[in-house]
Amino acid sequence: MLRPLRVAGYSGKYRRSGCSAAGCSSAHLCVCCHTFPGSGVDQLLLPKGGSETAGGAAEGRSLEGLPHLLMGDVSQGEEEGGKKKKRRGIVGGILDVLQPQLAKDSWHRCDAVKLVFAWTLLQVTRPALSPHLARLLPPSLLFNDHFRQENCILGVRCLHHVVLNTPAADLRQFNRAEVIYQALFKHLYTTEAAVIQPALSCLSDLLLVLEKPPSSLAPSLSPRKPCRHDDVLRLVLTHMEAEHKVALRRVYASALPPFIDRMGMAVCRHLKRLERVVLGYLEVRDPPEETSRLKILEALQKTIRTAWPRIAGRVTVLLRCLLKLLLDVSSDSQLSDSVRQELMNQTTLCIEQLDGVSQGNLQPLLLQVDSSCCSSDILSCLTKITTTTDR
Repeated sequence: MLRPLRVAGYSGKYRRSGCSAAGCSSAHLCVCCHTFPGSGVDQLLLPKGGSETAGGAAEGRSLEGLPHLLMGDVSQGEEEGGKKKKRRGIVGGILDVLQPQLAKDSWHRCDAVKLVFAWTLLQVTRPALSPHLARLLPPSLLFNDHFRQENCILGVRCLHHVVLNTPAADLRQFNRAEVIYQALFKHLYTTEAAVIQPALSCLSDLLLVLEKPPSSLAPSLSPRKPCRHDDVLRLVLTHMEAEHKVALRRVYASALPPFIDRMGMAVCRHLKRLERVVLGYLEVRDPPEETSRLKILEALQKTIRTAWPRIAGRVTVLLRCLLKLLLDVSSDSQLSDSVRQELMNQTTLCIEQLDGVSQGNLQPLLLQVDSSCCSSDILSCLTKITTTTDR
């Protein structure tokens, strides 16, 4: 049996915000409590009494049936004419109660309304979400556009859930996908890593709804027209060049490899900017895990494999940067052995790929490296490159 929700600090909080108890009656909707993992929202919906220990196991078991309650279930419906009739869920009724409080000028006055709506949305999956899309999308966009970071993150999360659980045809209908794209694209201009990371993840899935990835397009004699993938990658690379915040550099670097996979040969349009990003990021330390450097090395490997005809003219510059990276990593005493070894292995793989692009012309140059100026680790890496026979 479900119990009405209670929000910690309900009465005083709503009086302070100017929201009457009658206006916030939706806080007592008959749904169980749920915590938003990773949403950045510090207001949590708690069961009656606020206890998280007593009866916690029973509450956890009761949550398992909530999706069926919200969305309905064919197996639990009544038989009619020899066929089981689908039992209607209560998500429509919940939205009926919440709708008056989710207007543009009033939703932020009552946190309970926002949290109950978001919790309800995140429980509804396909195919049950699509019929309610017209009522689920506007509040999600309002959260996304809010100036408070926690509301913005919650809005992005709601939009991402909508994108993942709605058929592409329904998203493209009435230009909904384009509206979501514009709402998310503007987040790429922010300087908050907590917002950019989920926004990039959502954009990556949304772009597949709006257009085919450039890597899947057949070769054509006519020049390929720039698309939204180009717009996103161009803006990300532009911001990466000037970014100095460590958290943002890690977010950007982590998003780059899968995006290069998506672009395919079309990444050639962005090689100049991408080269500057690679050179700049490999020069700067990122202890203790060196996330930025490792992701940039992965992006470089994918770029070499994909756009190798255009890499031949950049071999000298890239090789100088990679050799310097080997020297820096081998002499960095603050790195753990595992991280150092991983960096050197990935750097060695990049040099091997460059050697393959140059048809083996790098090996004579590597053999001329003065062994008295290098550590044994570097010499081991160079020996591996010069003795390999697979190209």
